[in-house]
Amino acid sequence: MDATDLHILRLLQADNRRSAAELGAEVGLSVSAASDRVRRLNAAGIITANRAVADPRRAGLGLLAFSFVDLEPRADELAFAEALRRLPEVQEAHHVTGPHSWMLKLRVRDTAALQHFMANHLKPLPGVLRTETVIALDTAKETTELALPAALPETAAP
Repeated sequence: MDATDLHILRLLQADNRRSAAELGAEVGLSVSAASDRVRRLNAAGIITANRAVADPRRAGLGLLAFSFVDLEPRADELAFAEALRRLPEVQEAHHVTGPHSWMLKLRVRDTAALQHFMANHLKPLPGVLRTETVIALDTAKETTELALPAALPETAAP
């Protein structure tokens, strides 16, 4: 991956509907060269998905919460992670260091939906010892864009 690939990736993160012609014009490549680069970024697994980003509030999921989950000492972490993948309310699940085992990002309709989710879906999972949940009052920044460098650092020769 070179600086041109990074530039294309930055453009696609901001708007993945850009055509190869638009990308090529922006980075100084022909349409076919820009298309080839996008194809290679996909094939290499650097671009992992192309999705619409929905406004949670307009989609009826106005409550954002973060839940810290503590698992029992001998809990099956892999089974817990797999169970989380099946819960659409869980947008993100991170195995973390510190006093808790996991940190989850949750999107639900309202506090009643959060209570229902916690009582009927999260807390009954095998190994869950306790949870601590906080509700976000406001969001100053939320993005899926990575802070990509202008260029990749040179690797030192052995």
